[in-house]
Amino acid sequence: MKRRLARECALKALFMVDVGKNDCHRAISYILEGAKGLPQKEHFFCSKLVYGVMEKKEELDRMLTGYLVNWQFDRLAAVVRNVLRLALFEILFLDEIPAVVSINEAIEITKIYQDEEASRFVNGILDKMKRDLKANAERK
Repeated sequence: MKRRLARECALKALFMVDVGKNDCHRAISYILEGAKGLPQKEHFFCSKLVYGVMEKKEELDRMLTGYLVNWQFDRLAAVVRNVLRLALFEILFLDEIPAVVSINEAIEITKIYQDEEASRFVNGILDKMKRDLKANAERK
């Protein structure tokens, strides 16, 4: 559950950067200051997620855009856009976290900050990406 809170903090910081055009470092500091009781280990995980997403943002966005049918990535709700970035970052770059865990967390967080329909959309995109990544890895 603490990892979920760290992911939620990361989402909030990414939202602040994406929508509010805030500085990444300030956004993380602000969000983590308000996360009373969140262990230091989870502060680190949150920061790792935010900095990782920001570093790989162009690559993540390009990959995600390829999975949108009749829709533009920048027209997605900001929460959905950033949940997708977070989950894809975990899937691609955090090997210690199973993809199914990252997808499930993305779905649950989307349900909290958006709605059921958005969570189904997130599930569909991430599940398709996971299957394609697995198929590509098996071919190699």
